[in-house]
Amino acid sequence: MEQDLVAVREAEEAELVWDEFGTDEAWRLGSAVRALAEERGHGVAVDIRRVNGMILFRSALPGVTVDQEDWIRRKSAVVFRFETSSALFAARMAAAGYDPTAVGWLAASDYAVTGGSVPIRVRGAGVVAALTLSGLSSEEDHALAVEAIRATLTR
Repeated sequence: MEQDLVAVREAEEAELVWDEFGTDEAWRLGSAVRALAEERGHGVAVDIRRVNGMILFRSALPGVTVDQEDWIRRKSAVVFRFETSSALFAARMAAAGYDPTAVGWLAASDYAVTGGSVPIRVRGAGVVAALTLSGLSSEEDHALAVEAIRATLTR
């Protein structure tokens, strides 16, 4: 079952590739995520940041708590270290029966091995940023991020 989820997540990442990604694309993507979340009544925090930590978009909807800031930091750290979504990394670890935080490989205070952060991958350049959501379940954060990226890429 975990292997099936790994295959689904890998296919998503192969599909979600940008030709370019700058501040205008970050604004469109962040605004799309916020609009979807607002329309559905989801209290989420939305963050898009570059690999160097520069924040390109940030928004919080009603219901967000200060805890979301820490989740965003730790989820995006997974994307930047492993150049894959935090959901795909979590699925790979589950499929292997391995908890990297339990054995001390990754400090739980620095990395959240759970869904919600998706790499912004540019054709020919690799991972340049991460879209991270926090406030829903791990799966819902991931699904909303993927939905928004798909919608923005097809415009």
